[in-house]
Amino acid sequence: MKKNFILFDQVVERGAGMDVHKETIVVTIQGKGIKTETKSFRTFTSSLKKLREWLKQHGITHLAMESTGVYWKPVFNVLGDDFMIILVNARHVKNVPGHKTDKQDSKWLAKLLLSGLLKGSFIPGKEIRDLRDLVRTKTQLTGEISSAKNRFIKFMESANIKLSSVLTDVFCVTGQKIIAEILDGDYKPERLLHHVHGRVKASRQDIIEALTGNLDEHYRFMMKTMLEHIANIENVIAKIDAQIMQKTEDHKEILELLETIPGVGRDGAICIVAEIGTNMEAFASHKHLASWAGMCPGNNESAGKNKSGRITYGNAFLRTFLVQMAWAAARTKNTYLSSKYKSLVGRRGKKKAVIAVGHKILIAAYFIMKNKVGYNELGEEYLNNFRRDKLINYYKNQLQKLDPNVNFDKEVA
Repeated sequence: MKKNFILFDQVVERGAGMDVHKETIVVTIQGKGIKTETKSFRTFTSSLKKLREWLKQHGITHLAMESTGVYWKPVFNVLGDDFMIILVNARHVKNVPGHKTDKQDSKWLAKLLLSGLLKGSFIPGKEIRDLRDLVRTKTQLTGEISSAKNRFIKFMESANIKLSSVLTDVFCVTGQKIIAEILDGDYKPERLLHHVHGRVKASRQDIIEALTGNLDEHYRFMMKTMLEHIANIENVIAKIDAQIMQKTEDHKEILELLETIPGVGRDGAICIVAEIGTNMEAFASHKHLASWAGMCPGNNESAGKNKSGRITYGNAFLRTFLVQMAWAAARTKNTYLSSKYKSLVGRRGKKKAVIAVGHKILIAAYFIMKNKVGYNELGEEYLNNFRRDKLINYYKNQLQKLDPNVNFDKEVA
């Protein structure tokens, strides 16, 4: 039986495919005038430098590797200045059928590279990558503070102190004053009432009952330890904030423009810049940016039937930031984004509605950074007027089909 193969024109003359792991890299070189060869290298800096010299000796110009965790970063740092590196998403590269080995993976990447069938992932400049590391680390540390506060509340509950039952936020000003006095030593619940703010809804008797506990030295030690842990993390976050301010010094104008979007404050603007940079030429259009971020519906059609339209895989950090901003924008008053959320939430649900608002925020950010202009607020009535105009045009067309001689200007007069 004769087999048919699809042949592709060679686009890159000499290239290499790299299968990157934590401790080893398997590299295959292919191209015009050289023999296909595969070698393995360690991921130490000295080995990467030997890899660089070996690639130069064979005249390699392009490299392709999968974006495996963080293992591609040291390779990119050493080889990025000497070669055109294409970082590809593992989801977009499917190997040929058969036994899977590191050698076959590197050969397949090299073949796709030479044929021009690989689409490189977006890699921002060093400055933006550093800012991205800072912002993501701050986000993770903020989550650790929330976890530590929850553990503190658990220890307090174990000591029969029900402060969380009478205060919405245990770590508010009132709560912190009460906690400090409780941990200092012996306390009387009645004496702690002078810390309670007048806006606290719980009755004074309920507060006394909640503060009457069984606090021994063990739980006092655990609660103090948790407070010290929280304070240490907050100190680290303060240092990161100072570094972020230094890194964003040259982007003040862009940040101020991004802040004009409802729901996007200073922190939100920094998150957007950290994830997508400020040079929108890296994306072919706003649609490509939305697809890269995973903020647009997927397209899955087979046999003429549309299947799942769930959002695409993309930048999980950016998507999380955009969802947070979308929730804030949905709560704003007299804005287009809040009216967009309200128009969708009834028939599509909260989750899909907030994703749609996050998509709108991302598109607005794209054009703001591309054109260096502020956000154009359309207003709350824009959607209603837009629908009204569409309905008017629709019924005009229907009337013209029934009576081609109808004169709308005369009827209005």
